[in-house]
Amino acid sequence: MTLHMQREIDRLKKSILSLSAIVEESVQKAVLAVENLDVELARKVMESDDQIDDLEVDLEEECLKILALHQPVANDLRFIIAVLKINNDLERIGDLAGNIAERTIALAEEKERIVAPSHFPAMVVGVEEMLKKSLDALVNLDLRLAAQVCRMDDQIDKLHAQTYSLVKQKVRSNPDQLDSFLHYLTISRHLERIADLATNLAEDVIYMIEGDIVRHTGLAR
Repeated sequence: MTLHMQREIDRLKKSILSLSAIVEESVQKAVLAVENLDVELARKVMESDDQIDDLEVDLEEECLKILALHQPVANDLRFIIAVLKINNDLERIGDLAGNIAERTIALAEEKERIVAPSHFPAMVVGVEEMLKKSLDALVNLDLRLAAQVCRMDDQIDKLHAQTYSLVKQKVRSNPDQLDSFLHYLTISRHLERIADLATNLAEDVIYMIEGDIVRHTGLAR
């Protein structure tokens, strides 16, 4: 590898880690906004989405430039391919954080505030943990941690299904609160998608380290 290409790769690593930190913070703020029905914080999350989009585009351009100018092979090529996929998933997580913020504002505007579904807090904790561990696995290239994230996804799916069942029951008994419960159900769905994308990140880390494509194979589980 030429010295110039090594510098480009190092800059790419810094860029993906910087984007990771911003996206993780966006999700944390979105979740906190939901828990406290904090409209001001929710709006800040929505405003940060443009920054995430810009960083995602810049990072993709960096990857494509390295591919075009240096034609990397082996580990370097695998790393750049993984970064391209991780970059896209991080941008989608940022979008989902913005969607959660939008629903938070809608919830806060409801005349009668309701208690969040009982499974909701556990889901929030689980999703935040999955995202944190997937990003830690990326930072430290930790194979064990990445595999651990993949195993956690099923539990989040179960919590989302339980929330869905509970919301159906609540709507039947409290039809006047339909909109509020649907907002929570949509937020639950966004959280479930963040967990899926965190799993994607972990699987890409496994690919980055070992070169194995474990998506759809269940090997990471």
